Amino acid sequence: MATFREVCRHGPVVLLDAAAVQVQVGVITPAGEARWSAPPGESGVAVFQALEELGVNPATVGGWIFCEGPGSILGIRTVAMALRSWILLHPAPVHRFASLAVVAHALGDPNAGIIADARRETWHHLRLGEPLRRLPTRELQPPLFLPATFRTWSALPPGVQSTPYEWSRLLARVWDADLLRPAPEPDAFLHEDPNYVTWTPRIHQAPAPGA
Repeated sequence: MATFREVCRHGPVVLLDAAAVQVQVGVITPAGEARWSAPPGESGVAVFQALEELGVNPATVGGWIFCEGPGSILGIRTVAMALRSWILLHPAPVHRFASLAVVAHALGDPNAGIIADARRETWHHLRLGEPLRRLPTRELQPPLFLPATFRTWSALPPGVQSTPYEWSRLLARVWDADLLRPAPEPDAFLHEDPNYVTWTPRIHQAPAPGA
């Protein structure tokens, strides 16, 4: 694990976060100062618009930080695919972080449960100092906080509160938190690997006479 201070100490690092409805991109200096861009629109376009707005050339970036989730799987995978292409052509270290862990550290309340929709009436759930879990709605216990710009499909749990998810406000609060891990092969977070059903192919045959 590493902190933002440690990862950014050798020069500006670019942060990419597409977990929420609006993509957030920032250029972070060793001093913890940052320039941010959060253009509206679909992640596959907004990420590149933000880089252009900030004057970032992927070929010259010395390091990347990205959100692996939970959040918008499409947005996160878009960023991960872009990162894989960029570091293949121009190698640079990549670190990943979990969105809910960032919010938990920013709030600083060990009793607060940070949640994100996992669909089918289940929720990603994390408390400060505890592992990320997936829980059904009926097992969620207040206080609960949902990042304000995260998409939801299920009915919100009773008493859930909205909390900001804006990096311009979050970075200073988590600057020295151990939230970053190396990600040599950037990808979206999954609770478990996909489970595929085995299918045995058979040659189609006409029914037997009298069948």
